[in-house]
Amino acid sequence: MQKLMILAMVLLEKVILNMDAVQRILITAKRLRLILIREAVRRTNIAVVGSDTGGWSSTHSFVSQNRDSDETIAFLFGDMGTATPYSTFIRTQDESISTMKWILRDIEALGEKPAFISHIGDISYARGYAWLWDNFFNQIEPVATKVAYHVCIGNHEYNWPLQPFKPDWATYGKDGGGECGVPYSLRFNMPGNSSEPTGTDAPATQNLYYSFDIGAVHFVYISTETNFLSGGSQYNFLKHDLESVDRNKTPFVVVQGHRPMCPLHCGIMFIGMRDFFPLNNFTCRSMGPNGENGDALPVHVVIGMAGQDWQPIWQPRPNHPDVPIYPQPEWSLYRGGEFGYTRLVTTKKKLTLSYVGNHDGEVHDVVEILASGQVVSGSGVGAIGSAEASSESVQSTFSWYVKVASMLVLGAFVGYVLGFISHARKKVGSGSSWTPVKTEDM
Repeated sequence: MQKLMILAMVLLEKVILNMDAVQRILITAKRLRLILIREAVRRTNIAVVGSDTGGWSSTHSFVSQNRDSDETIAFLFGDMGTATPYSTFIRTQDESISTMKWILRDIEALGEKPAFISHIGDISYARGYAWLWDNFFNQIEPVATKVAYHVCIGNHEYNWPLQPFKPDWATYGKDGGGECGVPYSLRFNMPGNSSEPTGTDAPATQNLYYSFDIGAVHFVYISTETNFLSGGSQYNFLKHDLESVDRNKTPFVVVQGHRPMCPLHCGIMFIGMRDFFPLNNFTCRSMGPNGENGDALPVHVVIGMAGQDWQPIWQPRPNHPDVPIYPQPEWSLYRGGEFGYTRLVTTKKKLTLSYVGNHDGEVHDVVEILASGQVVSGSGVGAIGSAEASSESVQSTFSWYVKVASMLVLGAFVGYVLGFISHARKKVGSGSSWTPVKTEDM
């Protein structure tokens, strides 16, 4: 079967490259299109993009995840944006380079294991400048040609005064720069057929809400920028979708939307930071470092830290003026303000979220959610409460002792060798300057 798949991919590539311009434009529509070859429930995605005048890209392919697999791997983040190698009149996000660099490292380390990206709103921060969208896609190409890239809409893709959904209890201004969701709708092609009018002459906004199963997880994407109130199409979709979840098949449900759903008294600043806390009936619940008082509650994760640098203003540390103090409220399992992204690894028994920092590419916090609903987590900056993380910590300490012992042994060996060589040289040198005599000759 694998040989047939490879042969089919090669033949399809030759067919595409031998098509006339009209046929190829129908396939690409001057933007990325995916051609799918189905193998059971897995899909091999082949993509080619371009035009006869501008040239055609290389043909890229990857295998999407098996819906019935025992393991699910994803990389989640929001608010990334893009960076330019030159100064420009619009603010760009330099940290987005590190985010893509470390995620690419993780994907390449997976080898044959499939994974996918989940970019939860505020995607390119183009805000009306089309060239920034092009720059964004060039930047994510090394990753997006290896795994599926899922998105949901954010305020910087949509918001404009003419939009039809503008509740007075929320901020919906001009963050979209007049895009009104049009580039977002045309540059991505997500599952489902959701759409909402923009309130302008522009086409209706698409890719708003959808869901799918991967392994033990049911993933749901929602729009926090269009109507989500009771009676609306999105509310009805979400209600039906969640009621249809088979928790025996997918014990974990991950719902993703751009704006945080925490009540106002929680006081969350969600841009450029991450926060983990259990939430139930509009109440943030506290929990001990090892899961004490750990009821099976939904866990709210705020992870808008992939690139945008509008950081909250908090009191700096006295000895490190460039590092602010991040408040650690009782209801929050962990809070920080560094840039990075989140790894999601799930089996039938547990879902593990790991925060990876952009400054060093290392894991700095871990949260585990068991299939029973109990949450096990560390508390405080850098604290890790999971058994897996604790094991890693023990192994790290052990490795340190091994390294020190190895250095001591190596030092002793090198000292012995140098001493032996020095002694031999002295012996040879002294042999040419004197001659031993017998006592009776004296």
